[in-house]
Order: sequence, then structure tokens, then C-alpha cells
Amino acid sequence: MIENMKKNDKNAQKTIQIQESKGSIKELQSVNVPAFLDKWGPENVVQVYDPQLDMRGVLVIDNTCLGPGKGGIRISPTVTPFEVFRLARAMTWKCALAGIPFGGAKSGIQANPFKVDKIKMMKAFAKLIAPYVPEKYIAAPDMNVGEREIEVFVETIGDRRGATGKPKKLGGIPHELGTTGFGVGIALETSLKIISNKIGLSEKLSEVRVAIQGFGNVGIGIAKYLAKKGATVVAINDLWGCIYNKDGIDIETAEKYSYATCEEQSIKNYEESKVIPRDDILKVDCDVFIPCACGDVLTIETAPYLKVKLVVEGANNAVTPDAEHLLFKKGTIVVPDCLANAGGVIGSYAEYKGMTVEEAFSLIESKIIANTKFVMRGYVDSGCTPRKIAKTLAEKRILKAMKERTSWAESQKNYGK
Repeated sequence: MIENMKKNDKNAQKTIQIQESKGSIKELQSVNVPAFLDKWGPENVVQVYDPQLDMRGVLVIDNTCLGPGKGGIRISPTVTPFEVFRLARAMTWKCALAGIPFGGAKSGIQANPFKVDKIKMMKAFAKLIAPYVPEKYIAAPDMNVGEREIEVFVETIGDRRGATGKPKKLGGIPHELGTTGFGVGIALETSLKIISNKIGLSEKLSEVRVAIQGFGNVGIGIAKYLAKKGATVVAINDLWGCIYNKDGIDIETAEKYSYATCEEQSIKNYEESKVIPRDDILKVDCDVFIPCACGDVLTIETAPYLKVKLVVEGANNAVTPDAEHLLFKKGTIVVPDCLANAGGVIGSYAEYKGMTVEEAFSLIESKIIANTKFVMRGYVDSGCTPRKIAKTLAEKRILKAMKERTSWAESQKNYGK
């Protein structure tokens, strides 16, 4: 096991123990929120608490210049305002880059998802943040939250516009259909067509070997995409273990181990591959690494283990800035989260506008192809990281919207004088 990730596991377990102990410390209230304010936001940081359930939640609405803040709800023992802020900021860039009229936001409930009643937690959380929904915040599924929890959320709010990723019976386009993973696949395939020669890989997915970290909603989505395209998936991991097969993993067979909630359901029980330690997935010999689990998995300590030419961020904030700088120096390119995993939020916009599932996937494909071409060609021409190219465009769009909002506010202030 990689030592840094061991520490993260220990910290997560420690948080669970603190959460479950009587008279626990309210970690959410100990964070200095003003420390992460800047010119972009956040506009609102809302911390809520239900004493009967010991439900602690936080909502961060980062920037709404382009539209209501859009972002999922996660349930995790490590949720803090700063973590949620970083995710909300990622959504700000992602929505701007995608060219959709949403701002950035995110929310989370601090709890062990395997030991609490998620439905009760979601109802309590929804009631407490209802004043912000849907005018300033539109929710969606995220880590440990699926269409059932989102159904409960909108029922509690009393407004179906309050979230996307709803079940089909509510007019939704569930994230379980694989919108995010599909977008990751489109970004990967388009990137290879533009930069394959520069990084020494084939532009054909059928000639690429891939490792997927995380086998939930995003992981199974990208795995299916890659299998359909003939790529060789050599490694997959989840919370409990990792499987490796240099000749490729049969995704159709492995699928029954996706969305595992306990060790008995883990991917490590797939019999046709070698079981290796969970975090050894970083050491696997392959061409492309796709982190689809959680943030900060590639740090200055863990990134050197990678032997790949391309990293595609299926998860938000998967690569720290220091790690990305290190990887870039040695020739490993990172396709950033704001570009690669935008399929989910583009699909959410399609749902918001009442489009069909087919129209949603078509919109995801067209937008991600266009944005990937722009970003990757910018990388080739300038030598800057793809993230810098993407973020510069997103900032430009947000700055324009902020100036227009200021001009409108000034005109209203002076109206009638």
C-alpha cells in the first residue's frame, strides 16, 4: 500500500469514529471559511445540522454569474466545507467550459454511507437547504448518492427542478445511464486523435491499455465505453482491492462487481484476474490511467508510481497541482476534470431542458469533442498544460458574465435618478 493513501484511510476511519461517538466534535464548524474566499466566490457557504439524526451538511454555492449553481450531493465521512468548496469551484470551471448556463456549487453530508440511513439523511438535508433550491442551487447525484436519494431530495423540496439525475419516472436522466463515463471516453478518444504522436501512443483506442481507479458510476461507465471501442482494460480497483490482467478484463463479466458497498461485492472477487493490493493500481504497466474514485489520489508522493503517458480525470480534483507539474515535466499529460468528466453536468443540463436521453448523449458528445479539440490543440500549439488552456477559457467566460452582472446592477441602481 502506498503510505499516503494509508494515511487517508486512517483519517477516514478516525472521522467515522469521531462521528459516531457521543458528544462528537463538530468538525464542520472548525473551518475558517473566509480563508478560501477570492474574486470568483464562494457566494454562499451554508452549514446545517439536524440534532436528532446527527446529520451535518454543507452547501457551497460558488459562482452564479452564468446561472444557478450546479453540483452533486455526496455522502462521505470526510466531508468538510473546504472539500465541498474545492468541488464547487471545479463545477464553476466545468460549467463555464461546457458553455451551459449553470454556475458552480456542491454539497455534502458528513457521514459513513454504509452505516447511516441515507434516505433519512437526505430528507433532513433537503429540508434545511430548501430556501436555496432551485433558484440558487440545483443538486445531482455524487459519491454514495444515486437516483433514489435524488428522488427523495426533490420530493422533500417539492420541486422537480431542484435536482437532475432523477429517475426516469420523474422525467430524469439518471447518472446511472453512464453520462459521465461516456464523456470521459469521448474526451480520451478525441485527445488521442490530436496528441497521440506527441506523447507516443496510438490514436486508436483498440491499441491502448487502460487502468481504471474506482468502479462506481463513472468507473463502470468508462469501462463499458472502452470495451465497446476495443480498448484493453488491464486493471480495475475499488475500496477493497484491485484486479489485474495484462490480457484484459472482461467488462461484461466484471460489471456485476460494480457499485460495491461491501467487501463481499468487491471487484477483487472477479475470478479471471490476479488480485493485487488496491493502491498498486498506480504501479500497473499501461498507457492510460483514469481516476474515477475521489480527489487527491495523485499527489507529489503517489504520482511518481505512474508509468502512463496520459491521465484522464474521471473524478474531480484527482490530481494535485504539484503532482500535475511533476507529471507534465516527465511527459505525462493530464486531461483535466473540467473537460473530461463534464458529461454528467451536460447531461444534467439536457434533463433540465427536458431533452430525451438520446438528445442528452448527443449533446455530451458534440460539446466534449469541441472543447477537447480546443484544449488539446491549445496544448500542442502553446506547450501549456491542457488545464491551463481550459481554465483560461472558463475564466474568460465567467469574467464577461460578472462584468455584465455588475453593469446591470449599476443600471438598476441608477434607474429613475
